[in-house]
Amino acid sequence: MKIVSYQQAGGVTGDGSPRDSWRAGVLREDGVIDVASLAIDWPEGEAPRSVREVLERGKPALARIAEACADVPQDVLLARDEVRVGPPVPDPDKIICIGLNYFEHVGEVDMEVPPAPILFAKFRNCLQAHEAPIILPPHTDQVDYEGELAVVIGARCKNATRESALDHVAGYMPFNDVSARDLQMQVSQWTTGKAVDTFAPCGPALVTADEVGDPSELEIRTRLNGEVVQEAPTSLMMFDVPSLIEFISRNITLEPGDIIATGTPAGVGFTREPPLFLREGDLVEVEIEKVGLLANPVQR
Repeated sequence: MKIVSYQQAGGVTGDGSPRDSWRAGVLREDGVIDVASLAIDWPEGEAPRSVREVLERGKPALARIAEACADVPQDVLLARDEVRVGPPVPDPDKIICIGLNYFEHVGEVDMEVPPAPILFAKFRNCLQAHEAPIILPPHTDQVDYEGELAVVIGARCKNATRESALDHVAGYMPFNDVSARDLQMQVSQWTTGKAVDTFAPCGPALVTADEVGDPSELEIRTRLNGEVVQEAPTSLMMFDVPSLIEFISRNITLEPGDIIATGTPAGVGFTREPPLFLREGDLVEVEIEKVGLLANPVQR
């Protein structure tokens, strides 16, 4: 199942909420189904309206939604041109990113293999939807792409074991850890070059874990203007998804809707000769097997 956050312009919905608020939907080829409109007898008494609310209800809620979507009349569907799809989780509590998680990427940036996962943060201001623009700031000319697999947490997670880690995962989505390299490298902490507005495109959908299977058996491919610039299997991660969840949750309680961007493979732009940085008019695509295609134009 493909879960999205979407907006409708103008007026209010049938339940009285503003149409420009982010609502939970299920993405299908023929349109979007509003989760709150499904004929489900919610034990909590009220239908979840946002994706975070869906995730907070746990896996039983996802199962109810999937069952209800199997028999939805055509007139309930919202046409794709009636809605705007946003980041799948537009309001996460945390966006935790992993640096240097592929051996070949460590080599191309001439750094040492880390003894433990390198964590850094992005924030909600960074999030950008599928097909929405990556905005280049005027004070940098060294903006780089980084295609990644993102994990979305579906259940509160503290001190997870490697064996139990995937039980806490709601699903996965493509993610682009856009980075301003000159700003990033000014100091030892990377936040300035990483947490820029629009520098975390993701989506278009959160694909539920049952449809993806083993996150260590996926192919990641990044294209710039149609040319493949990154290509690798997730099996080449130094710290796989269960290991990352185990490590992070020792110190940081993970909540439903939290995003973990698992690191980028080799092929980034700033290590090339000559360097390959994003320019106005470019199109960046991150495609992950079973998870989907994220595409974003670049604007100045």
